[in-house]
Amino acid sequence: MSTTGAFARLIRAGWILTREGVVAAIPGETLSGLPKIGWRIGRLLTKRRLDAVDRSTRLSRAVNRLGPSYVKMGQFLATRPDVVGAAIADDLAHLQDRIAPFATGEAKRSVAASLGRPVESMFSSFGEPVAAASIAQVHPAIVADGGRKVAVKVIRPGVRERFARDNEAFMLVSRLQERHVPATRRLRPVEVAKTLEQTTRVEMDLRLEAAALSEMADNVAGDTGFRVPKVDWGLTGRDVLTMEWIDGVKMSDIDGLTAAGHELKALGAGVVQHFLRHALRDGFFHADMHPGNLFVDAAGDIVAVDLGISGRLGKKERRFLAEILYGFITRNYRRVAEVHFEAGYVPAHHDVAAFAQAIRAIGEPIHGQSAETISMAKLLTLLFEVTEIFDMETRLELLLLQKTMVVVEGVARTLDPAFNMWKTSEPVIAAWIADNLGPKAVLEDARDGLSAALRLARQAPELAGKTERLARDIDAMAQNGFRFDTETAEAIGRSEARHSRSGRLALWVIAAATVYIAWALT
Repeated sequence: MSTTGAFARLIRAGWILTREGVVAAIPGETLSGLPKIGWRIGRLLTKRRLDAVDRSTRLSRAVNRLGPSYVKMGQFLATRPDVVGAAIADDLAHLQDRIAPFATGEAKRSVAASLGRPVESMFSSFGEPVAAASIAQVHPAIVADGGRKVAVKVIRPGVRERFARDNEAFMLVSRLQERHVPATRRLRPVEVAKTLEQTTRVEMDLRLEAAALSEMADNVAGDTGFRVPKVDWGLTGRDVLTMEWIDGVKMSDIDGLTAAGHELKALGAGVVQHFLRHALRDGFFHADMHPGNLFVDAAGDIVAVDLGISGRLGKKERRFLAEILYGFITRNYRRVAEVHFEAGYVPAHHDVAAFAQAIRAIGEPIHGQSAETISMAKLLTLLFEVTEIFDMETRLELLLLQKTMVVVEGVARTLDPAFNMWKTSEPVIAAWIADNLGPKAVLEDARDGLSAALRLARQAPELAGKTERLARDIDAMAQNGFRFDTETAEAIGRSEARHSRSGRLALWVIAAATVYIAWALT
């Protein structure tokens, strides 16, 4: 898609957001330059509409008008109060990924095309959709061979092309944000947009979701109280995922859970503790654990479905995460600050003691509150505000983790209004620290270090050869200068010409949009 096309889609989105009063609702007092001018124009265009409908409703209406890609983006930004502000993030958290289902006939054609067989040869029955979202929908079916009831997830036709077009606009606005709003550069908006694009692409290949379900099933095989559906690999492809049908009560159905005799407080604690085990022990977790994706079966086990979005943490990130959380729990704020510096989260030129003082300002109010008011979401908001003072950049590997921690806390609090996130987390985190930061961990680190040294020793001859060639090349450049060949010089010229043309086209699109808006207002 061309830059001009991305600008056109972006202008359309901006117009819808402006007319619905969303732009005017954004805190713009700290903006400057073109963003400030755009915000002021937005307020002028929507001033008469602001009192008619509340901001949350306007935002939801605008995003739904823009389509499924924007619903996904809105849900993603709901976890980033540092980017959009706490008030807007709270509004975005109410967005629902619900969209009208597509025809069952289309779903059958997609299944047949993906698996290379007629639907009737695979399923003795194939029902109407029971759940529909922006990327896929789910159908109940009976497998022809054996009569098992299964859930068949089918990708929405044309969704990949739609998301690809909208992602171009997201990338464009991210680049404009970095260029014109310097204060947001530490948040790395372009990298955030790339992360959203990558997670969406993974979500739209159902073979990868099947693999994630299989991996998590292996990880939790020895756990009690949590499982995921079994995958039918023979009936799974890029556009189709066939898995075990789950008979249970959704965690969003509080009355149903109570009627079934399930203990709500125990379920709330279980959701959080299982998530922490997956993140810390396995380094692999379900990153979309909202109540609609969690069932409770007749045995009282939590069953997580829809594993299209998953997150990973390396050993180092898990260690830092555990120490930071445990530091808040035990009020060891100095250690929390030291971990941020050791991890490279805060630049080394800042003072550890000063950062520890800032962390204390976050932690102490939490310990002074009653259990029902302690919120992980509030903690993250405060942490974002403090880290901005200390030049902490966005950590992309923690985005999905932060998002999911907020969501699982919300699930637990729905089940138990007096839920205490910190007391519930402490046993899991303490146990992991005992196993991974004690003598056993020292031996494992030594073993890992020895293995790395052995691998490096095996590569020594190759590294020596590369170093020698690099030294010769640098010496030659020092004597003869750095030169481009003819083909490289021509390629650079062509690239510069393309960028100039794109810039001129973008200016014409903006000018045309301005004329259109002026005409529409007359």
